[in-house]
Amino acid sequence: MTTRHNWPRALDHCVLPTAGLDLAKARLEALGFTVAPMGVHPFGTANHCTYFADGSFLESLSVADRALAERAAAAGNVFVRHHLETLDGRDGFSALVLQTNGAAADHRAFIDAGVSAGDVLEFSRAFIDASGARATATFRLAFAQALEAPGILVFTCERVAVPHVDRAALQRHANGVTCIRSITVVGGDTEALEPVAAVLGTAQSGIAIDATPIDPWNFGAPAFEEASRLAAISFAVEHIEQPKTLLHGAGIDFSLEARRIIVPPAAGQGGTFIFEAD
Repeated sequence: MTTRHNWPRALDHCVLPTAGLDLAKARLEALGFTVAPMGVHPFGTANHCTYFADGSFLESLSVADRALAERAAAAGNVFVRHHLETLDGRDGFSALVLQTNGAAADHRAFIDAGVSAGDVLEFSRAFIDASGARATATFRLAFAQALEAPGILVFTCERVAVPHVDRAALQRHANGVTCIRSITVVGGDTEALEPVAAVLGTAQSGIAIDATPIDPWNFGAPAFEEASRLAAISFAVEHIEQPKTLLHGAGIDFSLEARRIIVPPAAGQGGTFIFEAD
């Protein structure tokens, strides 16, 4: 049985830990994505982001300075601690991030509901666009986690200060992807994220979360008794032939069913990728 939750918050981004940022960048580019230059966090991690026209993005994440990251985690940095405790040095899909205009209020709501994963995190980092122009972005994050799904971190991201940088070139992708359509959770209790979803509201809008205990698209789903995990990301494309032709040319394995292309996990990818025609 598949359960679909339509969460009221718009998707901000998906966090995809990787064994190496160069590997992740190469894999995403081979899949037809345009990948932004590397960004460095002030707490020991670094990323490559893949941006979409609706404002959402993928964040390929790795440790850049281990000593700094370990100090940050020990000091209560939930973002870094979760990375080090779950998929440090391995490829995967570790966190789902939703947009907010009030991370502090979200944090209080998470505490009241008993799903808070730790303190609010505020930080700034440099942003570099495709032309090499630099600016500084500041974010405030509030964290939630369901006990039944310890490997899945959900947090809201308030963009406190966002540089006015033209991302148009970074949002155009050779595979034709325009946005993220849905996220799939597999294994364990398919209702594992319900306590977190309840705090975030019940309005029928935002990103869809599919929770299924089975493995219909070769997700490598764990057995029922194992904890739930984020497994797949579905992307919207206007024409299915665009990613099909590109993947064929790149020699990338995929399966095709109706108007959907399924690319199984590979090094640097983090999870199953699904391209779906509108």
